[in-house]
Amino acid sequence: MTVQDIPTPAAPQPEAPARSLTLVRFWRWEASGILVALIVLVLVLSLATDNFLSSYNMSVVARQAAFVGLVALGQTLVLLVGGIDLSVGAAAGLSAIVGSIALTQWGLHPWMVIPFTMGFGLCIGAINGALVAGLRLNPFIVTLATWEIFAGLTLVITKGYPIRPLGEAFAVFGKGEIAGVPVPVVTFLTAGALLIWMLRQTRFGRNIFALGGNRDAAVLAGIRVGWVEFAAFALAGMFAALAGILFASRMDAGQPSVGEGWLMGAITAAILGGTSLRGGQGSIVGTILGALLLAVLANGTVLLNVSGFWQRVIVGGVVLVAVLVDLLRRRGN
Repeated sequence: MTVQDIPTPAAPQPEAPARSLTLVRFWRWEASGILVALIVLVLVLSLATDNFLSSYNMSVVARQAAFVGLVALGQTLVLLVGGIDLSVGAAAGLSAIVGSIALTQWGLHPWMVIPFTMGFGLCIGAINGALVAGLRLNPFIVTLATWEIFAGLTLVITKGYPIRPLGEAFAVFGKGEIAGVPVPVVTFLTAGALLIWMLRQTRFGRNIFALGGNRDAAVLAGIRVGWVEFAAFALAGMFAALAGILFASRMDAGQPSVGEGWLMGAITAAILGGTSLRGGQGSIVGTILGALLLAVLANGTVLLNVSGFWQRVIVGGVVLVAVLVDLLRRRGN
């Protein structure tokens, strides 16, 4: 072997600056766009209004985000497995009514109403799961039908009248505070933290992403896809029920209208947070940020005296921007 035959080592490539790598990782994160949008919106509203950053107003924003956010957490799980649940708003309303009846008419202890209502929501969510996962029916059609069923049952039970009063002992769950933070907000953040741990650290959480990413590959890998899909829908019902009964506690009444309008907010929060409608991609942190952004938007329109009719236009525009940002990020990857 001659000297010319000996390969010369390749010249070392200069390492990318740490700051550049951090920016790249941040851009590739599903929720990067929504975080930037939230920060910008908060800055604009804090400059445009005098009381946006007041403690009272922040409490209002946080509570508003908590109720829709809890529903959005469950919706995120369903979207991650490649499904969709259109019944979550009606499930929240029906669960709130059943929980209110259990408290006022059946004599259930106030501290047992929350777990009882969550169990009821788990059961009605399991109905969706059984129809979708067990019978392999289209989730859009199934949950559209159960949406009407749950909403109709709510009106049949209440005849359109609210169930009140629920009592001071129960009001603590909707009006109380823990270390200055509203109980619904603490519940929302705690639920979000538990789901983050579940999706990252448990086999069930990894199976959710695997199922949504490629169902056929998940089946070949030995994943019980039917069980995972069933559980996602059941949990979505449970989180919707939790949001509904907390809202009833806040209002001191089981209103038949509880949950109306929460469906669009839940889906929007998940999509804004980077959850893909095709499944297999998304994050709970992104959904939490999405719920916060929607709450800030709604609060900002009120403080700026913008007509409520324009709020839906603004939210729709924000969704389109988030989708475009997500598309650009995917192409960049």
